[in-house]
Amino acid sequence: MGFPETFKALSDPVRREILTMLRKGRLSAGDIASHFDMTGATVSYHLKQLKTADLIYETKEKNFIYYSLNTSVFEEILLWVSQFTPDNTEKEVQEFEETEKK
Repeated sequence: MGFPETFKALSDPVRREILTMLRKGRLSAGDIASHFDMTGATVSYHLKQLKTADLIYETKEKNFIYYSLNTSVFEEILLWVSQFTPDNTEKEVQEFEETEKK
């Protein structure tokens, strides 16, 4: 999936909370749902949005579905965002130039 789906999924506070919960490790749908005061269908909707954005993946074991973070998507986001921050070398040059002007 692309960035539009990713950022759309990240725009919802419930989905961000689910991602925060999954930082500690995989959880079942029931474990996730028990954290929220909403219907199971609503939690399923949020999980589906996160799966569509490839932010999480599911693993089926017997009668349970477990959800885990897809860290590779987060790495892609970090790489993309990092292009907008100057690296240390550029910062040092800018600071030096500003000091020279004074």
